[in-house]
Amino acid sequence: MELCSSVVLGGLVLVLLWLFRQVRQKQDHLPPGPWALPLLGNALQMDKQAPFKTLVKWSNMYGPVMTVYLGHQRTVVLVGYKAVKEALMDQAEDFTGRAPLPFIFQATRGYGLAVSNGERWRQLRRFTLTTLRDFGMGRKRMEEWIQVESKHLIDSIHGTKAMPFDPQPFLNRTVSNVICSLVFGQRFSYEDDNFLQLLNNLSSFIRFGSSPLGQLYNVFPWLMERMPGRQHVEFAKIDVVRDFIMKKIHEHQNTVDPDNPRDYIDCFLTRLNQEKDLSSSEFHYENLVSTVLNLFVAGTETTSNTLRYALMVLIKYPNIQEHMQQEIDTVIGQRATKMEDKKSLPFTDAVVHEVQRFLDIVPFNFPHYATKNISFRGYTIPQGTVIIPLLHSVLRDQDHWATPTTFNPNHFLDQNGNFQKNPAFLAFSAGKRACVGESLARMELFLFLVSLLQRFSFSCLGGPESMNLSPEYSSFANLPCSYQLIATPR
Repeated sequence: MELCSSVVLGGLVLVLLWLFRQVRQKQDHLPPGPWALPLLGNALQMDKQAPFKTLVKWSNMYGPVMTVYLGHQRTVVLVGYKAVKEALMDQAEDFTGRAPLPFIFQATRGYGLAVSNGERWRQLRRFTLTTLRDFGMGRKRMEEWIQVESKHLIDSIHGTKAMPFDPQPFLNRTVSNVICSLVFGQRFSYEDDNFLQLLNNLSSFIRFGSSPLGQLYNVFPWLMERMPGRQHVEFAKIDVVRDFIMKKIHEHQNTVDPDNPRDYIDCFLTRLNQEKDLSSSEFHYENLVSTVLNLFVAGTETTSNTLRYALMVLIKYPNIQEHMQQEIDTVIGQRATKMEDKKSLPFTDAVVHEVQRFLDIVPFNFPHYATKNISFRGYTIPQGTVIIPLLHSVLRDQDHWATPTTFNPNHFLDQNGNFQKNPAFLAFSAGKRACVGESLARMELFLFLVSLLQRFSFSCLGGPESMNLSPEYSSFANLPCSYQLIATPR
């Protein structure tokens, strides 16, 4: 009897707290939003396969700025180009905060560039941008590295002898070696079993973060940490990657020359030694390990998945593939591709951009965070609120894209067939928390894809109609389905 009374009393308390929260939401000038359940918030109301679609649907009822609850976490969602631009660019300083996304926070121990705020973020971002540029990111030196890696990729694909194969491991190895050259000062053999296992671990971890189970972890991390399940296996895999990074850092510590840095780790270790007695410095071992992990994951997974999706599109639409090859043959022929060729390849450039728009690789964006009370469009976003500038809604905004739900390279071409920019192309986000590696990713996507099309035509056994462009997972990231392709030498 006492147990029943306690349960009923507990339920009444939760209901009262819930009602109190709804009243306070109106009093505190929070944006409107759907009613939320105690503890669960709006989690049960959302599409488990593609939750961002639910947010877009709700915005039709509550407007482009709305409040939802992911579990107990208050979240403000910004929908559409105008709202996202106003926040990330017009009020950039207010929206620089980064939310402690649970599955990333757990993997990085709360350190590193991705989840940092305040002075830690400012020091690490400024240093990372400067260092990567010094080592060639977005410049001629990096172009040459990518050209060399392209040759390794092409040789590997020739080895398939026009038989069906899964392109994912080929692309992962190639793209990862570019960021490895920047961060570790070396590339790894495509036959290096340890390297291949690390890449498998990274892919598995990102798949977990984008699966329904990963969504559940992000909403209820305190519960998932106490329950058995796949989440513990995935965090053990990412710990193996951390161990590899720590081993590389230890090797660098024994050989670093401050006057002749070889890579990002050398530069960080030099700065760490210079500021070891400075209490305000963020250049310490924990931030080094986690920032390298950030760069390693982001520099591998996002670009390799985009390339994998691009090949799917070219198989699905063979007329687009043929048009690109004709343009490439006319302008470049068989010589090595250069970034300066891009201005003479408008259709190819348009296809690369449309692949990024249509894939919509990070639909939620990386969540932002209110580090103070923010006034936005007449509403108050309280300190401690997670903020989601919904990139999916920007890349599908009907006011900026003629056919937002259709793959259409003409979105980036004018009436004369010249390439034209679109302000709503925010595939790398925008503002002060935009992707650090944007210039590198743009260079890789263009150079790798053109190099592949110079030498191969791509198809699959089931023909174009068998290629399904719908993502396998749609949450933290949109991840392409696994597939087999045939690369026929030209």
